[in-house]
Amino acid sequence: MTISTQSDPTEFDPFAIPDTIQLGVADDPYPFLAAARRQAPVTFEWPLPDDIKVDEPWVNVLGYDEVVEVLRDHGTYSSGVISEMMGPVLGHVLAAMDGSEHRAHRALVAPAFRLRLLERWKEELIGRVIDELLDAVVPLARADLVRLLAFPFPVRVIARIIGLPERDCVQFQRWSLELLSFTVNWDRGIAASEALRAYFAELVGERRRRPQDDLISELIDRDIDGQRLTDDEIFAFLLLLLPGGIETTYRSLGNLLFALLTHPDQLEEVRTRPELRDAAIEEGLRWETPILLVPRQTVRSTRLRGIEIPAGRGVNLFIGSANRDERRFPDPDRFDIHRPPVPHLSFGAGPHLCLGMHLARMESRVALDAILERLHQLQFDPEARPPRVVGSVFFRSPDSLPVRFGS
Repeated sequence: MTISTQSDPTEFDPFAIPDTIQLGVADDPYPFLAAARRQAPVTFEWPLPDDIKVDEPWVNVLGYDEVVEVLRDHGTYSSGVISEMMGPVLGHVLAAMDGSEHRAHRALVAPAFRLRLLERWKEELIGRVIDELLDAVVPLARADLVRLLAFPFPVRVIARIIGLPERDCVQFQRWSLELLSFTVNWDRGIAASEALRAYFAELVGERRRRPQDDLISELIDRDIDGQRLTDDEIFAFLLLLLPGGIETTYRSLGNLLFALLTHPDQLEEVRTRPELRDAAIEEGLRWETPILLVPRQTVRSTRLRGIEIPAGRGVNLFIGSANRDERRFPDPDRFDIHRPPVPHLSFGAGPHLCLGMHLARMESRVALDAILERLHQLQFDPEARPPRVVGSVFFRSPDSLPVRFGS
């Protein structure tokens, strides 16, 4: 079966839904993180000015080596705290599992992202999605690339990978957006979660009766030593694709384009030398990671860089700070596509290394290639309001990317 790539003509404006896309403030967190990190890479002191008061202070891990140590030690630092935060909306997701449970479930779902399948998606799906979007952008000469490209691109990719009927893609996009904004509108997020579960239940039931060439059928068919995913586990994995496959991808693509547009000399290098594009993508992920921090919780008392941490204490891993640790990245606040390659932590490390990182990199590369090929003389629109990278305590990305270009 060939995956359909025909666009649904019915659209909606996701930016018109209140309390969703443009959350956050324009404050730059990196000077505060750098000052705190240089004082102590592990601290009970909250490193940002917009403090969130809690009964017991969380431990804040700011240094690269220290973050890696925590990410790799799942026996001491549990991911289960994610269930407390997101469980009512997403269910018992892979990202919240530890130990043997995590290994077993990851083994069941990982083959759905095998490289051979990703290559097929690249040819049959991802490139066509970005071309569809660019077909509408190219005639405009001016456009906001967040609104018209970065945001809709991964939503459409994930919808088609899952195997959604084209007639349902716009409703799926709305539900996805409403679910991902649960932190500011809890009731709306819960309602969207329930609607998506009911929708997926019907779709999974249909695929069990009549398998197709899509991700849901792949998940249903997986069998390791007689173990299969239950319907609830499939629902949870599909829901996890929304923040993992949509939210972070749209933000990382926006961050990459923002970085290149604010460094036009490097944009020109990337345009004329395609061999630099993968390095540009990695530097974009390092320089402005879409997820500023991820949580963990200690399951036993431990000691990290001289700090005693009791059992049951929350731990904030500041990925954005680790990616700018001067001990690992010289002149870390500078965006530099020629930087010597050092692994960043935007996809994590250890047992929870992002399962979809190859898909995310492929999407970014396909999108960047298409944008540079079809939008000539690309630059910020001097007549528009300059964009800002904004964010909550978790996510960061530009609020807009107003550009002008030739076709």
